[in-house]
Amino acid sequence: MIRFGSKLHPVGRRIPLMIKVVDTIGKPPQFWDRNVVFVANLMGLFFENEEETQMLADAVGEVDSYGGRLLPMLDLVYRGDGRNHLILERGPDPALSGYFLESGLTLPETSILPHREYLKWGEKMGDEKLANGSAGIFGRIAEHPASYLDGYVTDEILCDLAAWAEKPTCSTSQGSRKGNNKVLLHQHLESVGLPTPGTELAESPRDVRRCLESLEKSGYTSAVIRAPIGASGIGMVKVDSLAQEKEVAVPEHFFGEGACLVQGWLREGEFGVTGVCSPSVQLFLGETEVRLFDMTEQILSSDSIHEGNESPPFYLSQHEGLQEELLRQAGIAGEWLHSQGYRGTGSVDFLITFDSEGWTVYVCEINARVTGATYPSVLARHFLPEGAWLLRNLRFHEPLPGEELLELMRSSGDLFLPGESDFGIFPVNFNFGKDGLVHKGQFLCLSASRLSNKMLLRVAELDLPCTPERD
Repeated sequence: MIRFGSKLHPVGRRIPLMIKVVDTIGKPPQFWDRNVVFVANLMGLFFENEEETQMLADAVGEVDSYGGRLLPMLDLVYRGDGRNHLILERGPDPALSGYFLESGLTLPETSILPHREYLKWGEKMGDEKLANGSAGIFGRIAEHPASYLDGYVTDEILCDLAAWAEKPTCSTSQGSRKGNNKVLLHQHLESVGLPTPGTELAESPRDVRRCLESLEKSGYTSAVIRAPIGASGIGMVKVDSLAQEKEVAVPEHFFGEGACLVQGWLREGEFGVTGVCSPSVQLFLGETEVRLFDMTEQILSSDSIHEGNESPPFYLSQHEGLQEELLRQAGIAGEWLHSQGYRGTGSVDFLITFDSEGWTVYVCEINARVTGATYPSVLARHFLPEGAWLLRNLRFHEPLPGEELLELMRSSGDLFLPGESDFGIFPVNFNFGKDGLVHKGQFLCLSASRLSNKMLLRVAELDLPCTPERD
């Protein structure tokens, strides 16, 4: 389905569109017709907010090897003639790279640039940059034939590097930064009449109490404080009981981008809510269109920490009009993101509440980057366009070499082998400890159904030295 021109939003205000929104759910997505040097600056997700960056590292562990998730998918997203080059903070596992090639994928060239060196280069100026960079990795970036420079986020360092290397970035720095700002998105949602939960804006940590008291008067019993920029539950503080928790410790660095959202928490048993779900729509923003290419259900912990995704959400077919409304709101959010200057992959995360009268869809946030659902979705739609998929993180109580892990999966029949079977588990990435062994990984279950994927995951957990709790 393609939507052109202007759209009449619920409040009756007509907003002119300069782009089209394209629904390609269930079809392999079409991405960039260009090549890229991609800097996996995962540690830059919060831009200059080093306190939040440290919180992310403390929460997920082995964070410097997370960029490896890009290795099998980069050539599927940037499909121009020539080569792509991936700049990682830590090198990929050679055995896993071999498996990707065995699976029929092509891989980009890789170079290693630790985050501290990325930051150090950003601090240098003028001729000193040229002198220190031309003989090393920065010189290779400038000399590489790819036409564009991109990254997890387009921060000032990436823009500075792009200008020096004479390569344009895919997104503007403003588009990347504003596109990830939850407060700006919330204000847009309100302006076009989309539903939002009870919301207050706290200007400082001292203002949070006032906001919580206001939400309690509105009937909420719990709430959440959300920094303007956050990821995977980082930048979020849950308040389980407004009746008991009036004094909440909110870090000062949450306010680095300005005011924080303080929102009522919608849950079963309150306001007539009988159930909640957390779907996500995957986006690709090109120069003239917003493409909606997959729908997933987010797997969240009790504290709403992201733990994985599966596709398709099981409940969509049970509720008439629900999928259409999700896609409509995803299109509105995607148009806003495009207008900020962001280009590339992203996702719109939702909350759905069910009650006796039906359902209500709320946009929660936009993630303007390669997200935790982007890489499994791209790979799944490449290998099984019409299939189902499940992505989970597995941590091992006995760390082991990547080659040994792959052999365990192969010998037990768990490994997905394109051309030999139409189901199995595709290991997307390995996370290493300081000992160089695999402590954790991201594993993509592929099959025709959600139930089959759950069975695949359970069998793999029995075959591999996994910890009892999924990471």
